[in-house]
Amino acid sequence: MIGFFNAFTKITGWPVQFICFRTKTYYEDKLRQNRCIRGPAILICNHTSVFDYAVLMFVFFSRTLRFQMAELLFRKRGLGTLLKMLGGIYVDRNSHDVGCIAKSEAILRKGGIIGVFPEGRLPKEGESRPLPFKSGAAYLALSTGAPIIPVYTNGCYFKKKRAKVIIGVPIDASDCIDHDMTERENIQRVTDAMRKRVIELGELLDEYGE
Repeated sequence: MIGFFNAFTKITGWPVQFICFRTKTYYEDKLRQNRCIRGPAILICNHTSVFDYAVLMFVFFSRTLRFQMAELLFRKRGLGTLLKMLGGIYVDRNSHDVGCIAKSEAILRKGGIIGVFPEGRLPKEGESRPLPFKSGAAYLALSTGAPIIPVYTNGCYFKKKRAKVIIGVPIDASDCIDHDMTERENIQRVTDAMRKRVIELGELLDEYGE
């Protein structure tokens, strides 16, 4: 049912999103990762706007993205229902409930795609971007073996300039670990590697956009 509703939303919403975003997609290495994702994966992206999810949903048109989303969004009448129908994963940032991690892990083991904004929230004015990354995506990658696909968006929505997104080469979390370190230390190593890659993609997108 979630897959059907995603397909319906993408088909009917395509003209609207084209007008609002006019997204241009770039690639770090198109041969190694393009817009077609095969098998399970963890999609990570910098967070610029509540519309980031909508943009990525259309960039990766052929797959259903099950994004982790903050409780605040689900509490909005109408929007919360829509997000549930699209397969959004409820994340309560004010509790220690790990239900979202368990649900995400189950989806990955069934071959699905989990989307995560590792910053955990939108940056406030004056804050350095991207914010420090949370460790949930790194934990999922190490526990399931799913590749991490880094993405960067310029967040240029509803403007004369086009939205620009760059898709990076997948990260294998196992390449980042040190067997002499603890699990927690290795999760942090993977988390740091993820943030570094997203920053590098942002710099690369700036070069492509010149």
